[in-house]
Amino acid sequence: MTINDIPEDLLLDCCALVKANSIVGCKRNSVYVIYTYWKNLKKTADMVDGQVSYHRPQNVRRCEVEKHNSIVNQLKKTKEERHPNLYEEQQAYMRKVRETAKERHRAEEKEKKRMAEEARKKREAHEKIFSVENIKIADDYDDEDDDESEGEVEGGDFDAFF
Repeated sequence: MTINDIPEDLLLDCCALVKANSIVGCKRNSVYVIYTYWKNLKKTADMVDGQVSYHRPQNVRRCEVEKHNSIVNQLKKTKEERHPNLYEEQQAYMRKVRETAKERHRAEEKEKKRMAEEARKKREAHEKIFSVENIKIADDYDDEDDDESEGEVEGGDFDAFF
């Protein structure tokens, strides 16, 4: 949203409130309210209190405001004053942050345990396949195949290779 996209009704309400809450503005019939982005405000140490200038004057907008007591009265009726306990709100927020961090940590630990269990099962399966007993059994099967084909050597004399 840009500064030019602010709805006219909202702008008029805000400017009427600014005029009504101003010490000098509330006494006059018509005043100009100047508005801009906060980043555009330029304040240096040699300036008087309340005085500001602008980094980019082309981003400054002016709005003339007439006396609109009806708008101000309507807005004051809907005004809601809150006196929050900021310490309690901060503590509740920090508690919520800690709980989400704990939940995330628990989920990570659970995932690590699951991955370790999968790795352990794979390792056990691998060890079972390549265990000494299975290798001996496989070797016995190979020996039985060798017994059947002992006299048959393809390609001529077998001793010639050694």
